[in-house]
Amino acid sequence: MPRIWRCSVKTAFRDLAAGGASADASEGARVPVSFEGRALLLRAGANLAAELLVAGVMPFRHTPVSGAPRGPFCMMGACYDCLVRIGGVTQQACMIEVAEGMEIAMPPAGPADGGTDD
Repeated sequence: MPRIWRCSVKTAFRDLAAGGASADASEGARVPVSFEGRALLLRAGANLAAELLVAGVMPFRHTPVSGAPRGPFCMMGACYDCLVRIGGVTQQACMIEVAEGMEIAMPPAGPADGGTDD
């Protein structure tokens, strides 16, 4: 019998219940977080990128070169379009679970740390 591998990463994808509502819509208490100073109540333990999208947050960041707005695209950590700054550290929102008190901001739109525009 083949072995079944299970992913330990909590994804943003969920089975839909009858009527289109998420089967786990009641999962996780709502906790306060902030995005760019805007107070939000998101589900604790849920995928941060998905919760920010549901809350109407967009864009998550702007590109360093053109300043184009960016938000989640792949939702699996491959594209880096969902970068946010949490507690001063730039991270992929699609790979983070919501936790109480998160202070989330757009990362700086300048060159990468240690980089130059030359």
